[in-house]
Amino acid sequence: MKTGIVAVLLALTLGFAACTRMTPTQQGALSGAAIGAAAGAGISAIAGGNAGVGALLGGGLGAVAGTIIGNQQEYRR
Repeated sequence: MKTGIVAVLLALTLGFAACTRMTPTQQGALSGAAIGAAAGAGISAIAGGNAGVGALLGGGLGAVAGTIIGNQQEYRR
């Protein structure tokens, strides 16, 4: 379990370090995926489910929502 947490934190750190030249759509997708994964894992763990499955589902849904929001922001510019 600790190895998985370290791997997720490392992936997030590397992902956010590469945000300097991203479009708003790409930034929204990355941010949405990270927030969704954290929320999904937390909610799943509290509810007594599998935190990994919650993180995957939350990350996927967060990425879709973040992409939509980021695309709308980019369109407004």
